[in-house]
Amino acid sequence: MAKVGIIMGSKSDLNIMQQAADVLDSLNVPYEMTVVSAHRTPERLFDYAKNAHQRGLRVIIAGAGGAAHLPGMAASMSPLPVIGVPIHSSNSIDGWDSVLSILQMPAGVPVATVALNGARNAGILAAQILASGDDLLLQRIVDFKEDLKKKVMESLDENGNIRP
Repeated sequence: MAKVGIIMGSKSDLNIMQQAADVLDSLNVPYEMTVVSAHRTPERLFDYAKNAHQRGLRVIIAGAGGAAHLPGMAASMSPLPVIGVPIHSSNSIDGWDSVLSILQMPAGVPVATVALNGARNAGILAAQILASGDDLLLQRIVDFKEDLKKKVMESLDENGNIRP
């Protein structure tokens, strides 16, 4: 059963949002992924956000470009933590409109916000949230972070300089 819901405002966001799915796959975290447009399918958004927890989801990752209302609207209706991924889309103002739309939420409606096009970090954060109650997943994240460290260290020579 899916634990993370990955939603995006348009199928054109899939190339970015797939990065969250890839991380969740590598950590063996079940997820679902779909398009839920805040502006073109508001009824679908309402249903998805209001019922996600009843379907067993524990975290929502919501990616959106332009005005980027999807993460905030999902957070306004769901009791689950929402991680917003601002996407630099074709109608975006260098991505800043998306970043600020997701970042500047009013009190009482938090959205954890990652970097522009930062879906990979959204996937990691979702897994870390879930790992707070799952020791096996927590160990997979410890291993994941150790692997990140190993990759950095392998790029250095014995004196700590970058290998050519």
